[in-house]
Amino acid sequence: MSSSGDARPEPAGYDARDGGRNDGRDDGRDESPEERADRQWQDLVQEIRVAQTGVQILFGFLLSVAFTTEFRRLPQTDTTIYVVTVVLASLATGALIGPVAFHRLVWGRRIKPETVVWASRLTFIGILLLLATLTTALFLVLRVTTHNALVPWLVAGVLLWYLLCWFALPLWVRGRRRGRGAGRR
Repeated sequence: MSSSGDARPEPAGYDARDGGRNDGRDDGRDESPEERADRQWQDLVQEIRVAQTGVQILFGFLLSVAFTTEFRRLPQTDTTIYVVTVVLASLATGALIGPVAFHRLVWGRRIKPETVVWASRLTFIGILLLLATLTTALFLVLRVTTHNALVPWLVAGVLLWYLLCWFALPLWVRGRRRGRGAGRR
């Protein structure tokens, strides 16, 4: 119950001793939901900067390839792979820039926790699209430069490496941490 005497119950996790700042999470941080959202937003922005830079450089390079004389000599299969790669890079760029536009359009509306959630989702989609872009770009480059039957196997190996570094390892560490009873941070 509220200390003011009304009949409304306090939200789950409310602790009057800390002004309700803990919000029911035992993560070792003394922060309000707004402070948590600010911290998470800053973390997310730093992560997005790395991915945005990479995808924008790759996208710019891919766009320039179509204007070379060698491009006109590509077989239809390679041209199709190129088009798919450019579209994937464009989608990845949109998803990774999306959080910035999202934040700008909802700025000042006091919905930072929701903004962080949606920006995080867009970032994850952008990372998946970047994975697809890198894979198809590598496939195209190796196909055009080597004409080797091993290209699909090489690309599959690199894809597995990306999946291991970007998803399997973090999920494994997260699972181990959760298995030890630690809270989310």
